[in-house]
Amino acid sequence: MARGVLSFPLTSFHDDGSLDLDGFRTHLGAQLAAGPGAVFPACGTGEFFSLDEDEYRRVVTAAVELTAGQVPVVAGTGYGWAQAARFARIAEDAGADALLVLPHYLVAAPQDGLVGQLERLAERTRLPLIAYQRGQVAYSVESLRRIVRIPGVVGLKDGHSDLDRLQRLTLAAPEGFLFFNGAATAEIQARAYAAVGVPAYSSAVHAFAPEIAGAYHTALRDGDGNGNGKTVEKLLREFYVPFVELRDRVPGYGVSLVKAAARLRGRPVGPVRAPLTDPSATDLADLASLLSTGLDLVGAVL
Repeated sequence: MARGVLSFPLTSFHDDGSLDLDGFRTHLGAQLAAGPGAVFPACGTGEFFSLDEDEYRRVVTAAVELTAGQVPVVAGTGYGWAQAARFARIAEDAGADALLVLPHYLVAAPQDGLVGQLERLAERTRLPLIAYQRGQVAYSVESLRRIVRIPGVVGLKDGHSDLDRLQRLTLAAPEGFLFFNGAATAEIQARAYAAVGVPAYSSAVHAFAPEIAGAYHTALRDGDGNGNGKTVEKLLREFYVPFVELRDRVPGYGVSLVKAAARLRGRPVGPVRAPLTDPSATDLADLASLLSTGLDLVGAVL
């Protein structure tokens, strides 16, 4: 999975909010054509929190069918462990390769409870689990030492960007345990994560501009050779940082802007579902201008 950008496809909806499975297939096909390292359907960017179990089943099944073994399919799951296990069984039946365990719902919990959540879910699925620490979930080094001993738990995705603590976690983990950069707009911190041994990252930008995400990933991987060090700096300064500033204007824009940008490129992804809201006209105009700039930087077209 570290060989390419990790794709988190959007879930397509019709204007009335119903699931648009044909739109999802079209969107995912474009994602696969860009050569991601793995596909993560029905996760945060895919609005897992807005899907019922039948919709989840249809989305994950479509992802497995369309991917056809080209790359791993890692489906999202979450809420409390009992509900997470229900989604896990659906993902198993659909043929997913693994699960990304999203932060549980609402309550803060002690370390024993965070570990117990994974233990109980692991007992109820055959699929490998990648824990996601973000929001109210943050594992201590001692908890990580317990987590790596849970059969089936194979990795950790980090969304806190506390690099001191993350370095301690990577040093405490056994060889072969997977770590992923799951920071919001992960490219901003990709170099810093790589410096502590976490080069693999998810990319929301890949969902609407795989040309930009791919160019950044290649430049970062190749370093200063052939001027690629300058490419990283230029993309960060002229595209990624302005995108983050736009994203931070309104809560939920981490998904809403991504969907809006995909629509600007003609992708049939539809609107977001409440409680998210689509961007305002002003923000949409700024997004269109920024997207054009980003594509110009990598020689692509809107």
